[in-house]
Amino acid sequence: MRLQFFGKLSIAEQLDVGYRIGIRRHNEEVTKNRHILSRIIDCVKFCGAFELALRGHNESESSDNPGIFRGLVDFVASLDGVLKEHHENASVFKGTSKTVQNELLDCMLSVMMEHIIQEAQNSDFLSVQADETTDIATQCQLVLVLRYIDGKSNVQERFFAFIHLHSTTADSIATALKEHLTVILPEDQKSKLISQAYDGASVMRGATAGVQRKIQDVYPNAHYIHCYAHQLNLIMQKATSHIPKVRIFFLTLDDLPAFFQDQPSAQMFLIKYILIVAHRLPTSSSVRWNFHSRAINTVFEHREGLIRCFETIRDSGDFDPVTSREAGGFAMLLEDQDFNFFLQLFHNIMPHVDILYAKLQKKDIDSVHIKGSIQQFQQDIQKIRNSLHSLVNQSSEGASQPKRRRSLSPVSSSGVPSLSD
Repeated sequence: MRLQFFGKLSIAEQLDVGYRIGIRRHNEEVTKNRHILSRIIDCVKFCGAFELALRGHNESESSDNPGIFRGLVDFVASLDGVLKEHHENASVFKGTSKTVQNELLDCMLSVMMEHIIQEAQNSDFLSVQADETTDIATQCQLVLVLRYIDGKSNVQERFFAFIHLHSTTADSIATALKEHLTVILPEDQKSKLISQAYDGASVMRGATAGVQRKIQDVYPNAHYIHCYAHQLNLIMQKATSHIPKVRIFFLTLDDLPAFFQDQPSAQMFLIKYILIVAHRLPTSSSVRWNFHSRAINTVFEHREGLIRCFETIRDSGDFDPVTSREAGGFAMLLEDQDFNFFLQLFHNIMPHVDILYAKLQKKDIDSVHIKGSIQQFQQDIQKIRNSLHSLVNQSSEGASQPKRRRSLSPVSSSGVPSLSD
């Protein structure tokens, strides 16, 4: 038998060769599939990085506009022969269905959350920031952000999750936070949580039954910090609401863009006299004061054009009597001495508020920096108070020419914020 089989391959060896060939083909197929999947994942990451909607209205093969994700995959396939061949020949898995998109997003979310949790557990200290918000479906959610120092000594602020709330009571919010903190920090790392930052709502800051108290009962080192930028916003709201004339000024400022929103035909006059469509009147907001700043600067820079716009609407006869009366009232208001005084005053104040607001929102800010910024802000406001007499004279004379916006450079050569034209 040995002589008979001498020089021939045995069955075992033949099977072994076939097995190796099968493994090699399998590995090649796995490598190919991973390459295809990585390209699809890159397309999903691209849409997420630039906040682009993945799905289109019609994603069928015959659609002229299948959506950003499908269009991006087709574009990548035109540059990648392997992906193009897969799309042309695949009959079961193409990787572009909505189910695959959702599964990829869920997988990416899991990987990111594991990475964030690992970084938080490796850090020496941890802080949480939370605030309530309402989504487009009017569902109440809690935004949870983690703040810590990573292994490279860089301050990191990571969005962690949207937490759905059954109610906005202190018990509901605290329970939701504790459930997520249990996942982030094991039992032996509770002392790492040294801060919890919320807004100033009573349900959050309550010393006996608020969220911060309930969290501190479980995490003793978690001291409550009221958001600095939110405090500045509240100060500006209170300061302006206690003076009747100032309150009326901001209410009137809100009515200006509302007039053009209610009268679309009046928009062409606004474009004609302000010339640039981008200078349409921005709306104000009681939550974010930078919206007030944009509205004030736009009205200040284009006051003369707005007066001509309202006078034209009033005298054109193309609008109903109510609209004409409103336009005439706004034209008179823009020439009113008190309105012009407050417009000039807050045009000088708001750049300083914006810079302080931006500094308070920086993630690498410290207490010394905050103190210096507030002192500089107080000095700038005092200079404006000292110049009130000249502002009164300017508002009484009336500006006959549109003024350029006074921009505030963040830091001058001496390290102090300065005004420049």
